[in-house]
Amino acid sequence: MLNMKLFSIAVLTLCSSVQAAEWGSVTGQFVLDGEVPTVAPLVAKGDSNAKDAAVCAAEGVPNDAMIFNAENKGIANIIVYMRRAKTVHPDLVNSKEKTVEFDQKNCNFLPHMMIVRTDQTIVCKSSDAVAHNVHATPFANSAVNFIVQPNDQSGVEVKLPLAEPVAPYVEVKCDIHPWMKAWWVVFDHPYAAITDKDGKFTIENLPAGETEFRVWHEKVGFINKKWVVDVKPGKTTTLETVPVSVDSFKE
Repeated sequence: MLNMKLFSIAVLTLCSSVQAAEWGSVTGQFVLDGEVPTVAPLVAKGDSNAKDAAVCAAEGVPNDAMIFNAENKGIANIIVYMRRAKTVHPDLVNSKEKTVEFDQKNCNFLPHMMIVRTDQTIVCKSSDAVAHNVHATPFANSAVNFIVQPNDQSGVEVKLPLAEPVAPYVEVKCDIHPWMKAWWVVFDHPYAAITDKDGKFTIENLPAGETEFRVWHEKVGFINKKWVVDVKPGKTTTLETVPVSVDSFKE
C-alpha cells in the first residue's frame, strides 16, 4: 500500500513537471525614448465652460491616452497580445471572472483600456451624478449605444461573444461628453496584457516556443506588428526593455 501511494505521488509530480515544461511566461517593459512631455488634461479642474462642469470639472479629466511615468519613463496602456491562440493552458480556457466592471467617474471612463474575453459580461455602471452614454461599434459584435443613468451602480450589461477578426480594440465613446473615450480589447483567449503605469506587463502560461505578438497603442498604432518572442518552458522570461520614440506620440 505504501509503495502504491509513493508511486501515485511520483506520477503526479512527473505529470506536473511535464505540464510545466509545456508552458512559460513572459514579462517586459515599454519606455519612452526622449524627454517625458507635459500632458494637458482633457478637462481642466474648475473649467466652468465644460459640460456638466459641477461634475466633470470638479477634479478635471486626465488624458489617459498619454500616461508616462516621469521617474522611469514607462508608458501605460500599451496592449501586447497574441492574435490567435492555437492552444490554451487548461487553467485559462475559461475566464475566472465572469463579469468585468466599466465605470464612469468624474466624466472619465474607467478603466481607459480593458481586456474583455468573449465569455465575459461587461457591466457598465456610473459613479457620476450626471447621465452618460456608452457608444461602441465593434466589427463582429453588435453595436452598443445606450444611456447609463446617474449613479447607476447596478449597471447595464454588455456581451461581446465574438472575437474581433479585423482588430480586437473597440473604441468606446460618450456622445454627451465628447472627450470621453476608452477601449474594450476583445479576445477569445487569455494571452494579452495592458502595460501598467510603469510600462510593464506580464503574460502567463503561454505555450512554450516561438510566439508572435502584436503591440499597439492608440496614439502610435502598431509599435510592433510581428514581435517574435521565445517563450522558455517552465520559466518566466524577462524581455529586453523596448524604447518607443516620444515623437510617435505627437499629434
